[in-house]
Amino acid sequence: MSSVDSSHNEVEATLSPNGTNLKRDIRLAIGALGVVYGDIGTSPLYAMKECFTLPHGVEPTVENVLGILSLVFWSLVLVVLIKYISFVMRADNRGEGGIMALLTLLLTDSEWLRKNRPILIVAGLFGSSLLWADGMITPTITVLSAIEGLEFATPVLRPFVIPATIAILVTLFLVQKRGTGGIGAIFGPAMMVWFVSIGVLGLPWIIRQPMVLAAVNPMHALLFFIQHRLHGFLLLGAVVLCITGCEALYADMGHFGRNPIQWAWYFVVFPGLLLNYFGQGSVLLSEGATAVDNPFYALSMGWMLYPMVVIATIASIIASQSLITGAFSLAQQAMQLGYSPRWTIVHTSEDVHGQIYIPEINTMLMVACVSLVLAFKKSSALAAAYGLAVAGTMSITSFLLFFFIVERWKWPIWKSALLCGSFLLIDLMFLVANCNKIVYGGWFPLLIGVTIYFIMTTWKLGQTILGQHIRSGSISLDLFIQDVEKTKPIRVRGTAVFLTSNPDIAPLVLLHHFKHNKVLHEKVILLSIVTKGIPKISNKERLTVKDLGNGFYLVVAEYGFMQVPNVPKILHLCEAEGLRGASRDASYYLGRVTVLNTGKSKMSRWRESLFSLLYRNARPATSFFRIPPNRVIELGIQIEL
Repeated sequence: MSSVDSSHNEVEATLSPNGTNLKRDIRLAIGALGVVYGDIGTSPLYAMKECFTLPHGVEPTVENVLGILSLVFWSLVLVVLIKYISFVMRADNRGEGGIMALLTLLLTDSEWLRKNRPILIVAGLFGSSLLWADGMITPTITVLSAIEGLEFATPVLRPFVIPATIAILVTLFLVQKRGTGGIGAIFGPAMMVWFVSIGVLGLPWIIRQPMVLAAVNPMHALLFFIQHRLHGFLLLGAVVLCITGCEALYADMGHFGRNPIQWAWYFVVFPGLLLNYFGQGSVLLSEGATAVDNPFYALSMGWMLYPMVVIATIASIIASQSLITGAFSLAQQAMQLGYSPRWTIVHTSEDVHGQIYIPEINTMLMVACVSLVLAFKKSSALAAAYGLAVAGTMSITSFLLFFFIVERWKWPIWKSALLCGSFLLIDLMFLVANCNKIVYGGWFPLLIGVTIYFIMTTWKLGQTILGQHIRSGSISLDLFIQDVEKTKPIRVRGTAVFLTSNPDIAPLVLLHHFKHNKVLHEKVILLSIVTKGIPKISNKERLTVKDLGNGFYLVVAEYGFMQVPNVPKILHLCEAEGLRGASRDASYYLGRVTVLNTGKSKMSRWRESLFSLLYRNARPATSFFRIPPNRVIELGIQIEL
């Protein structure tokens, strides 16, 4: 979901069966460290601390340390290694991943999937909504956790933790408009330094307390549950923090390819995380209660503490950047699939299509992150909210994966249910364990998730009803052209372009124009822009041009759900298809629709008001479709909902 610094051609070659270039894959693997693994890589800053911080944590006894370490180890193995690396990443949409990409794969004409479409849409949209909450919490908790190292170093610096966190977050959001291209080049190498550093920090402590390696035995996790019973189960709500960022493995697959992401995990990320987590277990056994406040920074001795605060801050900024750009991509996908109003899409790179910036989303995220810092003040308070968002998204991914495996891989239902049911059982254990934290902050991702879900579904429903009203007031395109042929109206020089969502009917704007102006242009282009359920479509496959006779042409331009349409470029492509002069003297006729929420539709009154508000504030079609504003003619239309 995040933007990357590698070129699109490199990625395509990596995904190609014949593109086996070792040096390129290594370069992409290093790049994946910064984008894919920034979130899960910074989890050691707070995961172990939450497991042992009272009143919800446990005492750092030998049995408890081994039990928690065993839970952490097997969570990384079962969830990240087996579920995501081995299975989920194979459920790709032409190389692209992510929960929205997976949802589009399931919205097919299959009879079985069509019966289950309502629940699939609800699950997919709510899962993507939780990712928005994740995008708000991740920058806050990672930067705040890193800066809290100053407080651990000396209480004198405690008053500066919150101001410093806010200053870093605001700066981070302000530089988004410059794009990730400049700073993206250092993301991978910087995270390589991070993973090596946290591994080196943990290794000496493991040598000092080698008994912690016994935690790889799952019996220690089982004994922990038996000893602590309900309390032990609820501690899974803290253990889940060690696997935050799993969705990034899937969502960013299209940018790097499956192999580079897997290599980065096996050779750098997994070893670094294990060494650090087991090192934190060792320092808890050695230092006891004195290390509980922050076992990560307790690994650093003397002069090493301050450099680690700097390295951790840089790593947290990188992890935050990944989720911010991921939110931009998620907004673009939702918009292209018809579940979001139009946003301002700014491409920050001429070479990499995925590097985008959305000012409105950036502002909302910045306000949300600063508000979270001021409201929660400590990373421990935010951990409750974080765990619920992570567990909820993972559960929905397992649910959708079941339908994908049955439909696309043609596995028997019982076999698919056994695999995905096992994944879902683990996810639901984490989810249920976090439910007791709803009152402590878990309400936040639920509130954000429900709010965004209703916004997306309201927009989709409103657009559907709006389309029905427009169709009811229109006539078939064939009938209109026949009428033009009979009446032979005055034709003026030039080309008129009318956007239409339905190629079978005459656009309402065209009917109004002809009714009031009594003339038509020599060439009338009816342009229909269609978003397909695949990530990208090349220019060679984009256009279908049909001569309808009497100077009318139907142009259907197909785009992937990760692409932004550009009408002037479409007309240039039409020139190559034989539609001469289409782009030189074109006038664009658009309808400015005013939505009146009169309560006549099936939508509830509050949804009508919400849709009307969204519609009024949506980005104009002129700027979204890159239409030159000085060549646009708008006709006002009022429609009652």
